Amino acid sequence: MKRNTERVRAGVVGTGHMGQYHVLVYAELRDVDLVGVADIDSARAGAVAQHYDTGVFADHRDLIGRVDVASIAVPTEQHFHVARDLLEAGISVLVEKPITPTLEEARQLYEISRRTGAVIHVGHVERFNGAVQALREIVDRPILVESRRLGPFSPRVQKDSVVIDLMIHDIDIVLALVNGRPLRLTAAGASIHSEVADVAAVQIWFDTGTIATITASRVTEEKIRTLAITQPDAYIVLDYTDQDVQIHRRAAQEYTLNRESIRYRQASFIEHLRVHKENPLKLEILHLIREHQRLRRGEAVPLAEAEDLRSLAMSLEIDAMIRDGRGEATFGPDFPWGARSA
Repeated sequence: MKRNTERVRAGVVGTGHMGQYHVLVYAELRDVDLVGVADIDSARAGAVAQHYDTGVFADHRDLIGRVDVASIAVPTEQHFHVARDLLEAGISVLVEKPITPTLEEARQLYEISRRTGAVIHVGHVERFNGAVQALREIVDRPILVESRRLGPFSPRVQKDSVVIDLMIHDIDIVLALVNGRPLRLTAAGASIHSEVADVAAVQIWFDTGTIATITASRVTEEKIRTLAITQPDAYIVLDYTDQDVQIHRRAAQEYTLNRESIRYRQASFIEHLRVHKENPLKLEILHLIREHQRLRRGEAVPLAEAEDLRSLAMSLEIDAMIRDGRGEATFGPDFPWGARSA
């Protein structure tokens, strides 16, 4: 039987915490056939496959020839060889962040993507958060950026530091919003429940004059995901979880309450930005599928290589600074390819 070329065949490599979210999204999408899941943990993969009535494979290479696109949600140290094998076979992939543990491996994957014509997309899911997309339209000349991503500890993530596990999301968003070159960076962190940093605090100075402070913790019982931006005409507060954006603007009006003859000055008023709220992971996977379909039609598909490598380079530098006890670094014009200790 001839396959309907309008449908997309999908697979997921890795059926752990994040992988199961990917499986759920693919299973719910119209015009997508969830062919199967692959995991070296056969019991876990079998349980997930049975729940979603799909196939189960012990090796990611078993998906070759069976799928058009695949999500890769395995431990970070396995990202490179899994993505390489699938890209070489012409399969478009969504790789959970960080794309790879090193810049060199990331560059190699992009080279393979360009050679084979398969899409590679990195799982910077906050790029698809409706609040972040709305924020891009109103941020102008930021003076101060304050980011907090805090939450409780999870034993499932212990090899990657809090910088690579959580802060990389905020580094990616901050670098995109500021749209300037980082000049100087300070970083501090501490290990609490694992052998790597579980809390981290970073400050970045940009050539635009912007100062950004980024805090990440996985030892905080309250889950907080916020971004605040001070700019000349407004103070903007974003809540990633609620996908909410508030804009505080200065108001010059003065009022007199006649009965008591009290003068009152309204210091500011608050606007709530209208945000289209949708599951960011669903939007991210749909983006991968649409890019794959564009390739199928012979259209050119630009890669987000520069942005992805920049965010990875900054995250790896911060991670190394904390690990090595270096408090400060400066960046030359060759960033993101290098940094030097101050």
